[in-house]
Amino acid sequence: MTQPAVTVYTSDWCPYCRRTKDLLAGKNVVFSEINVEDEPKLREEMIARSNRRTVPQIFIGDRHVGGCDDLIELDRSGELDRLIQGE
Repeated sequence: MTQPAVTVYTSDWCPYCRRTKDLLAGKNVVFSEINVEDEPKLREEMIARSNRRTVPQIFIGDRHVGGCDDLIELDRSGELDRLIQGE
């Protein structure tokens, strides 16, 4: 199966964003990073998609998986590997 697109909304100063990116990179996941810091329209897009105002916000395919803590929990449960493999 093909890996679904992974999108991460971030900001420059956010340690949770760094942790999220490190976790994904450690799994060799290719992801698109959208920095909402300087572009209000991108922040509005993130809020509209996730109903959350904080970064990071992570999407695997069209599924909103949440923030950093949510991603870590998915990884611990093994669900993250299934999601990124498109299962």
